[in-house]
Amino acid sequence: MTIPEMIDTPFNKFLLLAGGISILIGLQGCDSADDAIPIQQVDSQSEQYLPLDKIQQSEQNQALPANTYYFGFDLRSSPQEDTAQYLPFLRYLEHATGYHFKLHFTPKHSTTEDELGQNKSQFASMGAMSYLKAQLRYHVISLVRGINHQGKALYQSVLVTKPDSPIRNIKDIKGQSLAFGNPSSTQGYLIPRIMLKKHGISLTDLYRYGFTGSHQNCAESVISGKYDVCGMQDQLGDRLAQQGFLKIIQRSSYYPASGIVANNFVSNEVIKKVKTALINFYPQGKDRQGLYHWDRTEMPRGFVAAKEHDYDELRQWAIKLGFLEFTQHKITKQ
Repeated sequence: MTIPEMIDTPFNKFLLLAGGISILIGLQGCDSADDAIPIQQVDSQSEQYLPLDKIQQSEQNQALPANTYYFGFDLRSSPQEDTAQYLPFLRYLEHATGYHFKLHFTPKHSTTEDELGQNKSQFASMGAMSYLKAQLRYHVISLVRGINHQGKALYQSVLVTKPDSPIRNIKDIKGQSLAFGNPSSTQGYLIPRIMLKKHGISLTDLYRYGFTGSHQNCAESVISGKYDVCGMQDQLGDRLAQQGFLKIIQRSSYYPASGIVANNFVSNEVIKKVKTALINFYPQGKDRQGLYHWDRTEMPRGFVAAKEHDYDELRQWAIKLGFLEFTQHKITKQ
């Protein structure tokens, strides 16, 4: 049984909302043997399978309305769940700004930050690590950070294992197998590495480690017995622990939450309007209707304006651990 079944996720295919939304798909981190991806057409109940290159060609040839912007994202849960969550959110942005937004999936041989920096998408929901990389390479702009259930624009990572595992704390990880999410993930890789470093544990102290592509896959790898421990986002980890599928053995410090980022091709006027709409987004209040499982995202209570100094500590750690180039930023003592 997979986590979508465990946590009652009813979507087994991509959900495309009415309004003529077409999706460019090439899923980052997928393990499929080919590039055939199911697309459910908005005007048909039948499911069609189209090669990725044909989908991309169709997208390139499509006439788009003026003021249309592509919105990318780091994969969090499953493609189905993420799609179902973001599409109603984009409808909110359309209503609030008067612009058109289309969901953009990162091809599996690219990254969210490269798609944004190369202007294949103009906006993206991404974690702090993806943002720091994109800022360094493409000078992108962080607009807002997500607000969690506790009212903080911060999040943690957790280390989890099976409920009956003899592993009780982070020091027990030595000699065990450890799963991460995506190599570009903040909660799924960078923060777990910080946790290990703070406790004097290096990757060479592990029996083995690997990348699973997403927080959901990481959790499933522990539940299925493929790995002993997983480093993942706190919200999904907490939910699965409460449901008895996992136990949490360590929590990290708090770091800047995921947010919405724009590239430097977008005009200041558009950025200002979109940022205002994001700050005025109240998913637990006036804007709740039509949203899907928004309470399971990393911004369940909306957004707060982002400031560059928010990322100082995490940037220093990213440099220290080799995630960012040393020559670009000065490291201060931890």
